[in-house]
Amino acid sequence: MGKHIPPFDNKNQPIIDVNDEVTPLCYFNQVRLAQGESHQHVVEGYESVIVLAGGTCSITVTNGEKTEVFDNIGKRKSVWDGNPEAVYVPLGYKAEIECVSENADVMIAGGKFEESLEPFCVREENVDIVQYGSDDTKTHRKIKHVLGQSNADNRGRLLVSELFTVGAGGWSGFPPHKHDEDRVKPDGSKETLYEEVYQFRFNPDFGFGAQFLYEHEDDFGPVYHVRTGSVIAIDKGYHPSVAAPGYEMYYFTIIVGKTEKSLIQHFDPHHEYQVETIPGIKDMIAKFK
Repeated sequence: MGKHIPPFDNKNQPIIDVNDEVTPLCYFNQVRLAQGESHQHVVEGYESVIVLAGGTCSITVTNGEKTEVFDNIGKRKSVWDGNPEAVYVPLGYKAEIECVSENADVMIAGGKFEESLEPFCVREENVDIVQYGSDDTKTHRKIKHVLGQSNADNRGRLLVSELFTVGAGGWSGFPPHKHDEDRVKPDGSKETLYEEVYQFRFNPDFGFGAQFLYEHEDDFGPVYHVRTGSVIAIDKGYHPSVAAPGYEMYYFTIIVGKTEKSLIQHFDPHHEYQVETIPGIKDMIAKFK
């Protein structure tokens, strides 16, 4: 049930590769480039999105004789400096990523899919930003959706977002929830099966947090000490996380559905009542149903 990959130099090779043993629906690579350098990206059987964490790139997407060029993708120095920009790479396409700034920090997210769609770019003004929770409930967070509900017709089952704990310290993914079954529950509501991969970053950089994983609401599951660069892969179970006091926590999220395009979660029954106490969370949940 899940795994933690400690920070390491992946040398532009996939951190979560195709058909991963824990999260086979997901793909993740972090690519670092200097000005003038390029990286060739193609993943068979997966739709993907190239997100600029920092720097600026020109991205050329090709399928046979069909080519589309997206210039000047990325306007920020780091994830702490503004909104992301990205290019969606459909199934069956390849992409060339060329760094045009001094350097670039590139996140590539992928999800298994069966249909080839059309490439498109997400500019900073098109990012859907959601903020909910509060300082009082220690749940204040901001979500920047790169692939989400606003472009659902243009993507498959790949959801990609940037999540921030607002302020210094606090909880995310709370109340604890899971999404590891495609099912209709006894009360008539649904749960959908989505696998999930995170990469964490902290501000200041030496900050840290913890990722909880437990399969049943009465279980005691593993707890992972996460730092900047830590990657968590989750195939099932409840998975809240927390940032230590004094540190802002960011995580890049890749969430891929097995059959459904909408993520519908199931809350831990012991803590579900707190949906009523966290400002804005009910509206956020309703957007995905």
